Amino acid sequence: MAKGDRDSYIKKLEQASGLTKEDAKKALLNELERELKGEIAARIRNAEEKIRLQARDKAREIIIDAMKHGATEYSTEYTISTVKVPDEETKGRIIGKEGRNIRTFEKEAGVEIELDETREIRLSSFDAVRREIARRALEKLIKDRRIQPSRIEEVIAEVKSQMDDVLLEEGKRIAEEVGEYNLPTELLRLLGRFKFRTSFGQNLALHTIEETKIGMAIARELGADEGIVRLGGLLHDIGKVSTADEGTHVTKGVEIAKRFGVPKKVVAIIAEHHEDRPFSSLESVIVWTADAISGSRPGARYEPHEGYIKKMDKIEELAGSFDGVTEALAFQAGRDVRVIVNPDKIDDDGLVILARDIAKRLEREAEYAGQIKVTVIRETRAADTTAAH
Repeated sequence: MAKGDRDSYIKKLEQASGLTKEDAKKALLNELERELKGEIAARIRNAEEKIRLQARDKAREIIIDAMKHGATEYSTEYTISTVKVPDEETKGRIIGKEGRNIRTFEKEAGVEIELDETREIRLSSFDAVRREIARRALEKLIKDRRIQPSRIEEVIAEVKSQMDDVLLEEGKRIAEEVGEYNLPTELLRLLGRFKFRTSFGQNLALHTIEETKIGMAIARELGADEGIVRLGGLLHDIGKVSTADEGTHVTKGVEIAKRFGVPKKVVAIIAEHHEDRPFSSLESVIVWTADAISGSRPGARYEPHEGYIKKMDKIEELAGSFDGVTEALAFQAGRDVRVIVNPDKIDDDGLVILARDIAKRLEREAEYAGQIKVTVIRETRAADTTAAH
């Protein structure tokens, strides 16, 4: 088309459409832009969805792999500990004449001893600390072979006095299980208490090791500070073994961490692991995630166990609240309560009255379904020592 004809054609188009050349170009570009925007938005949405699905798959892959790392060889017992007996003669020594040794052991250690035809002795108690003392004492008596009432009392008292060393030993095992080797001695003793503490039926030591290993695996995948996650995981529940009266386990844990001068990021992890405060770091989110994985997996927690412990504690507390009582111990899942009294404060006639009063109070306040047998024990002794030659 000649230039003159082309110009004439454009003028006719402008007249017919009512638009100048520039206006038509602008309208065309606007329409094209609208079409492109729709296409671009659709592509972005598709890309985002694809990325979201890939991210979900990757996150699932990281978590599943991290959970594999949570497997632990650390073992603990919930209500029963076992001790192997080398031979039948030793088993007979433990029982003693007419059962006097086994009765003394149960009374002093506050556990039940269960015997059968095997060469294993089962120590039963809801209190993990009592079971540990009993296990160590029994093993020591078996090696010593001098098994008689006074020696039993002596060994159990000795093991009780050594519990600080036991806690330190257990704390080291927990820390070393996740590769932490430089914690202060007192902090390790607090960690050692985890072995003897449960939360919703989940042993605190096992939960801590599992959760910390999971967190460390996630941290490696995401390039987070693995050392901070390790220490944060180890200490996130440290407030649960605090002896302080006031505050939640989170606030108690923060106080303990500050006292031992742990890094600020770790203090923040403890403060944030129940979302009481907004997360301040990737490491904090990782510990929170690992804690949730360990605590919520099927079979991890068993709330009736926690209720059972509280009921046993309440039975012992009620039975031990009477004047003259030195110790109260619950056996047989609370069906049998043995109460030891001070013989200088309670005479033989007072035993019957005290047993009845304790039974009545347990009946009213213990919230226990079933009968509770109350046995009150009053024991007097005389001792003397020969002159030196």
